[in-house]
Amino acid sequence: MKLIETFGHRKTIPEEIYFPTLKTLSHYPDLKNTTIIFRFKKPNNKTIMSAQPVVKTMFGVLNERAYYVNISRYIKLGSDSLLIEELPEEVLIGWLGHELGHVMDYHHRSVPGMIWFGLNYWLSNHFIKGAERKADEYAVKHGLGDQIMQTKNYILSHAEIPQKYKEKMRKLYLSPEEIMQMVETNQHKNIKPAL
Repeated sequence: MKLIETFGHRKTIPEEIYFPTLKTLSHYPDLKNTTIIFRFKKPNNKTIMSAQPVVKTMFGVLNERAYYVNISRYIKLGSDSLLIEELPEEVLIGWLGHELGHVMDYHHRSVPGMIWFGLNYWLSNHFIKGAERKADEYAVKHGLGDQIMQTKNYILSHAEIPQKYKEKMRKLYLSPEEIMQMVETNQHKNIKPAL
């Protein structure tokens, strides 16, 4: 019950992924009072999950900004699909942890800073790579290194995940080896979950 009261505050979470999401949020105590809406979106071949600010909240008080974490309901596996909640729990936690890393990155940016971020993310693969690295860094520093590793390994080694998605992962995201190095470097600096 404490997990729900502490980390469920100001959160909208689909029932199907409720407890893995709370477990992930427990690694991010700084987001305890942040409004985050986890929502299922139509499947998209480009992304499984994404994080973004709620536009209408961007122009108010910085501390009152809200965020969406958009989640594909299904993961396409060749000719089949897998419900997101059917992923191994640690893989799902790693994926959610990465998206919450983006929320942490957005959290203190001004409106012009967010506009600059959005334009650069849209225009530059080099910028995307830096932003994705930053999200993974946040996740690792918040004690989710093992889960991030499991997520990357799951994606890259799963035979049925489309090759195009794997190529995007290899090109723009940290490799499992880079994450392992980051975990080893940060193992004494991790922010422990507030459970």
